Amino acid sequence: MLQTYLFVSSVLFALGLFGVISRRNAVGMLIGIELILNAASLNFVAFSHFIVPFGDTKREAGQLVSLFVIILAACEAVVALAIVYALYRHYNSIDVEQIHTLKE
Repeated sequence: MLQTYLFVSSVLFALGLFGVISRRNAVGMLIGIELILNAASLNFVAFSHFIVPFGDTKREAGQLVSLFVIILAACEAVVALAIVYALYRHYNSIDVEQIHTLKE
């Protein structure tokens, strides 16, 4: 049963990695990063459920770490969307290829 969760997590990670690598759009890259974080969160919960014996007090540790990952992803999304909004206001585009002009 653990293999099912690991398979779903690996598919989420692969889709997220593909989204980060293949997208020029900054919002699409952010969605890929969120998928990668969700894959890691799913791994934490699955391993804490299947590896830690039932009745152990450390069984909820994976869920707590997963909650922390969700909070971290929300904070990352807020900051990144603020940066994307600032880039859009300055360049009228969210194409990440134009970021190199910030050096000028």
